[in-house]
Amino acid sequence: MKIVLATDHAGYLHKEALKKHLLDEGYEVVDMGTNNEESCDYPDFIYPAAEAVAADPDQVKGVIFGGSGQGEAMTANRVHGVRATVFYGSVKGSEGEDIIELSRSHNNANILSIGARFVDLEEMKTVVGRWLKTPFSEEERHVRRIQKIDS
Repeated sequence: MKIVLATDHAGYLHKEALKKHLLDEGYEVVDMGTNNEESCDYPDFIYPAAEAVAADPDQVKGVIFGGSGQGEAMTANRVHGVRATVFYGSVKGSEGEDIIELSRSHNNANILSIGARFVDLEEMKTVVGRWLKTPFSEEERHVRRIQKIDS
């Protein structure tokens, strides 16, 4: 599986740490930038990353970063076929289901947007690993809903 990474300046250190971790885990990684901590406009990096995911959603997933991850997810979700979800800390639902796994199993999220100001490097590595390993459930109700989003 290919993982596309992109960030603004606030998530640069997270992106660099995740890139090394994913390469060590055997993933193919494409780094779309930014390449330093200087202030930048995140759409310049996030939008091309989202386009790369949308071009081959069965083989490519994306992880993007920002201070909160919100603007980055909004940008990514402008690309048809992208379903970006935001993560800025572990959240369990009333039935004990973890939001990170639900984003994959129910919503088939193909981009994970991480709020770098809220998630430390170790939690990030754990969460990304769980997110990448969680399959889409393929349940008819979830497939139907995603088809409605994409149409």
